[in-house]
Amino acid sequence: MIDTTQLVAEAEAMREQLITVRRDLHAHPELAFREVRTAGVVAARLSELGFEVQSGVGKTGVVGILEGGKGAPEHGAVLLLRFDMDALPILEANHVPYRSQNDGVMHACGHDAHTAIGLGVAELLARHRNDWDGIAKFIFQPAEEIVEGALAMIRDGILNAPTPTRVLSMHVDSKLPRGKLGVTDGAIMASTDDFQVTLRGRGAHGSTPHQGADPIVAAAQVISAMQTIVSRNVSPMEAAVVSVGYIRGGTAQNIIPDTVEFGGTMRSYKEGVTTLLRERMRVIVTAVATGLDVEALITFSDHVTPSVVNDPVPTAIVRGVAGEVVGAANVLSDYRLAWAEDAAYYLRRMPGTFVFVGAGNADAGITEPHHSPRFNIDEGAMPIAAALLTASAMALMHGAND
Repeated sequence: MIDTTQLVAEAEAMREQLITVRRDLHAHPELAFREVRTAGVVAARLSELGFEVQSGVGKTGVVGILEGGKGAPEHGAVLLLRFDMDALPILEANHVPYRSQNDGVMHACGHDAHTAIGLGVAELLARHRNDWDGIAKFIFQPAEEIVEGALAMIRDGILNAPTPTRVLSMHVDSKLPRGKLGVTDGAIMASTDDFQVTLRGRGAHGSTPHQGADPIVAAAQVISAMQTIVSRNVSPMEAAVVSVGYIRGGTAQNIIPDTVEFGGTMRSYKEGVTTLLRERMRVIVTAVATGLDVEALITFSDHVTPSVVNDPVPTAIVRGVAGEVVGAANVLSDYRLAWAEDAAYYLRRMPGTFVFVGAGNADAGITEPHHSPRFNIDEGAMPIAAALLTASAMALMHGAND
């Protein structure tokens, strides 16, 4: 196979190209299942590179397939390389030349960079087609931000004809410095389970609260008690999060309302912990509300997005490549986040690896978290990611016979 050092050099030579694509996509963000322009850019470029291209998969997703020059899948792997494309409903606060032109929509999570990186990897693999065996199956996925795009593409058959045997994906991380890579075995991102609670009391005048049943006071007590779930029910050897993200109730300062609603998210890394969180949530909400003479209704997500779990075998291969790209001292083997990612659905079906690519730069003031209206990345992270994924893809396809 081609030397990793050469791929690093070639990816670095693509820096301005990657930046141009990323900034174009950043200026034209599109929400989940509306990534029509982005999908068009992707499909056109993959066609130019000689890929077999299919559009409209999972509504707005794009699939590109390329067979290595050394042989068909019987001589290597069918590797699924996944990149997401959608933006967020956020009004951008950055004042940059490539600022979003779609008011209220912003690439505040780095998916513009992911798409640009994916096209860079596609170009490098096409350029060196005779240096690898197997089949590279690229998917540019819609709707990751609402964790529906992966399942939509799976329903449309992306795991068939040809059937992938391994998967590789990535995410830039503005809180991880550029030049650092997170390549970790096991669970690296949390499962997510959303909840909503409705508390129904009896409205009254603010001056005579004894004549009603106050759902606002009940909400305060319920939310406070919910914080004991992690501290007193989850083992200190495990990890979990319970967060309330919104509260709605009341219309005036002197009116006790009939109803209050609030909701939030629960995160964990193991199915058993997820089950425990739901059980304790039901008990606490019901018991506290009953004690305050308020009726409680609690509902959860129709499905729990599973945690992202890296298989140790391909992850060891990627970790070795990462060391060649940035140096072993810059590869973190215990880096985990409580984010949720629908790449989990691919990793549940086949062994694979999801890597974090450092894209922060404190010296340049690039430190804003993901989903911030001031989010940005150090674009020098993109050549690093392109080299890492290209070299890893070649190693994973070749390594299918090992």
